[in-house]
Amino acid sequence: MNQPAENHPGQPGQQGPSGTPGQPGQGSASLAQSSPTVGTFRERDGALEWSGRQETVRIEPWGPDAVRVRARLGGPVLEGLPGALLDEAPPTEASVKIEDGRGQLTVGALTVEVDAEGLVRFLRTDDSAELLTEERAHFWWPGPRLYTPVGNGHHRLEQRFAAYEGEKLYGLGQHQHGLLDQKGAVLDLVQRNAEVTIPVLTSSRGYTLLWNSPAIGRVELAGNGTRWVADSARQIDYWITAGQPADAQRRYSAVTGRTPMLPEWAAGFWQCKLRYRTQDELLGVAREYKRRGLPIDAIVCDFFHWTHLGEWKFDPAEWPDPAAMQRELTELGIKLVVSVWPSVSPLSENHQLMEQRGYFIGTQYGPMAHADWPDKEVASTVQVAFYDATNPEARDFMWSRIKENYLDPYGITAFWLDACEPELKPGFQENLRYWAGPGLEVGNMYPSENARTFYEGMIAAGETEIVTLNRSAWAGSQRYGAALWSGDIGTDFATLRRQIAAGLNTSLSGIPWWNTDIGGFHGGDPDDPAYREVMIRWFQFGALSPLMRLHGFRDPGMPLGPDMTGGPNEVWSYGEEAGTIMEKYLRLRERLKPYVLDVMRAAHEEGLPVMRPLFLEFPDDQATWSVADSYLFGPDLLVAPVLTAGASVRTAYLPAGARWTDAWTGTSYEGGTNVTVDAPLDRIPLFLRDGAALPIAG
Repeated sequence: MNQPAENHPGQPGQQGPSGTPGQPGQGSASLAQSSPTVGTFRERDGALEWSGRQETVRIEPWGPDAVRVRARLGGPVLEGLPGALLDEAPPTEASVKIEDGRGQLTVGALTVEVDAEGLVRFLRTDDSAELLTEERAHFWWPGPRLYTPVGNGHHRLEQRFAAYEGEKLYGLGQHQHGLLDQKGAVLDLVQRNAEVTIPVLTSSRGYTLLWNSPAIGRVELAGNGTRWVADSARQIDYWITAGQPADAQRRYSAVTGRTPMLPEWAAGFWQCKLRYRTQDELLGVAREYKRRGLPIDAIVCDFFHWTHLGEWKFDPAEWPDPAAMQRELTELGIKLVVSVWPSVSPLSENHQLMEQRGYFIGTQYGPMAHADWPDKEVASTVQVAFYDATNPEARDFMWSRIKENYLDPYGITAFWLDACEPELKPGFQENLRYWAGPGLEVGNMYPSENARTFYEGMIAAGETEIVTLNRSAWAGSQRYGAALWSGDIGTDFATLRRQIAAGLNTSLSGIPWWNTDIGGFHGGDPDDPAYREVMIRWFQFGALSPLMRLHGFRDPGMPLGPDMTGGPNEVWSYGEEAGTIMEKYLRLRERLKPYVLDVMRAAHEEGLPVMRPLFLEFPDDQATWSVADSYLFGPDLLVAPVLTAGASVRTAYLPAGARWTDAWTGTSYEGGTNVTVDAPLDRIPLFLRDGAALPIAG
């Protein structure tokens, strides 16, 4: 076969493809490729661009120590595609250098190198150590970026990076696999109940990367490489920053949006169950908390309180005087939170108008119906549609109904956004057509846009305290005041153990407001001693979670339908011993509220999470990178939940670089070691950092 001509690195602007002179910014290509490509470099508006073989790669500064990388086949990169990054990047100084057939962009602590063939490599500026590099799939074909046509200008996109021995990987949203370090995992990039895709990854090597695409796909964190896949999209788009995890959280939240300041009421205790069926029942629970002198800040009115699904208003047969209910709750100092679903029954008064105006998610094949669901006044399920939260007009219409039926007449300002993945049955995103694009290209952004509906509506209405409780989220959801809970999960110790990793990875994904259904969701018998132990230990963990909310579908349950409810789920429902312990932790949460709000302010102002892996505060202690069963609640309180049945002691690792005091006994320990402490049923092990004064023991 013909051999390519020998290539030698030339001076800037002198070396062309296969040694041809005269093409600015070009260098030599590898002899191993089947069709060597020497691309062209240029600086454009402070960005570095490489072009070759109809592909354009654009690398531009995007905040301190960070860049945005976009790559497209068939033309220049496209602007305005859906993504998580704010429209404007924080201003930062950067420099571009093109010489010796290579391009280089330096932004603070991060330097990006691009070789003649367009392969991108990320380095630490101060010592040129490699943080991450693209990696070819094969020396022959394909390269690190693969575009497989799927029609109409869309491609199945693959972005490959090298794997590194000993690297640990965190973030990626909320999952129920129980892994803190997710190296070795394969994760679908799709929204499901309890499985939340937020495609931002933090590495122990000193970088954090956001896959800035809401496309359905997957990420493979294999031993022989990392691969991001979008099943159908128009270009590769990602953002990367260099630095320790805490600095990376600051950088990431600056480019995707910081959370608002949490209102004081939301830092307290939320009471909830599936479900309070009537106004009298809900008020009875609220009055009983107050009669017992127990702290309570919020109570939740769950689903089926409506007339029809998608009418977003109280059913007067069960809620005859919401104004009186709201007045009484306000006098009691209790916030009312109301469940709002994004689905619309064909029986709803809004269905016909919304369909005519194109406010529903469309389908490629078949009618605009996305799930079957029970509704009032029918014996069987009906086929419901979901409003299209990516459509600004649909968001405005949805909010107009919420405002007219909840905010204006009753002053209700807190909403529980359930089933906002959206909860499709079956979950074929490839059949969906959103206002923002095809389902495969934009499907993961739905929960964020749904939270946006309420955030922008509340802001327009002059409200300043905004919290929504969401079952799903995407990158940037936090800027809309979205709290996330871990979905409809089990009710045993194994499930409780998995929530620690789920919460920590959520925190590293930019969502500081996170919680679980205390006690789990699916079942749990309040009269069962074994379940009472689960509830006590979960309640202790819940009291030291960013948000504290008791919820669940307790035994005996009922079939799904408008008349359903579950067993009792108040703190006194679990017997005298359990109730006494749970009351103790209600009061602990109340004492800690000033500290909780201080930590929430750090989330609002700096983007730092509330629930922190140990390595966020102690990155130089290598042992902290493997601790998956305890965490820091803010900077000063180490929490070691009891996660096994029958346990009366707990061993916990205390990070080096601080001195730790047992918050219950006052015993002091030097960091950098494991300690074993007593953990009777009424005690969750807590350790104070360097003499921090928190009112744990009362």
